[in-house]
Amino acid sequence: MAIIIDGKKISSDIKNELKARVENITAKGIKPKLALLLVGEDAASQMYVRSKERYCNDIGIESVVLRMPNTTTEEEVLDIIDKWNNDKTVNGILVQLPLPKHINESKVLLSISPSKDVDGFHPENVGRLVAGLPSYVPCTPLGIYELLKRYKINLKGKHCVVVGRSNIVGKPIANLLMQKEPNANAIVTVCHSAAPDISYYTKQADVLIAAVGSPELIKGEDVKEGVVVIDVGINRVEDLSTEKGYRVVGDVNFAEVSKKASAITPVPGGVGPMTISMLILNTLRSAEKEVYKD
Repeated sequence: MAIIIDGKKISSDIKNELKARVENITAKGIKPKLALLLVGEDAASQMYVRSKERYCNDIGIESVVLRMPNTTTEEEVLDIIDKWNNDKTVNGILVQLPLPKHINESKVLLSISPSKDVDGFHPENVGRLVAGLPSYVPCTPLGIYELLKRYKINLKGKHCVVVGRSNIVGKPIANLLMQKEPNANAIVTVCHSAAPDISYYTKQADVLIAAVGSPELIKGEDVKEGVVVIDVGINRVEDLSTEKGYRVVGDVNFAEVSKKASAITPVPGGVGPMTISMLILNTLRSAEKEVYKD
């Protein structure tokens, strides 16, 4: 039976560690501060921002949340970010996505100072990651990396197959896994929609990371015995037997794949809980000037 990689447990452990770290740096006169911008009325976005706000409060980080109406202009958003960029008390800036359609997301993300880009989306941080330089890594890939490290899964020389090539998960986790680091040094293959037979690659994986947003795409027949599986997918599928009329599944058929895997993340409760913890970790790294020294 596969080991269940418990993201809730690890995230809780990290939260306690971060709280102690906040107390330590606060005693030195450093007061970490995260600024969050929410534009519009998207229910999921509102929930995510509340979760981040609550997490900050729990561990002693100051959070400033600016909630703006859907009619907010792109210029107004850029003005807010410029103000935060120049505010020395703000260590991290997060713009909750998606933004309303009349606002250019790329332009907004580019306007965030790389030294405060705790989501890790700015091209400068992307480039630093690729070059193996200190950087802010996007939160989901960083959470995956932390799970693998804490479960002592050795990646050196292992074949890691990433299904999905998004800028948020696929590309950055591929770059992380191939770094010349004690917990990395993997051989990485990235699969995407142009691959004629994804199963050909997934069957070779020692470590499989599924991040494509396709419900239960990876079946038991698509993996080898002993594979370590990280399922990033969060998909709703119809299930009239439940009160809500749907259930949440990953990109991996858990029932089938868990019979062959040596370790696997569940959905929910695997990668998801790690994301906010990594956001706060990046914010603390900014407060301590661990990445950008000046």
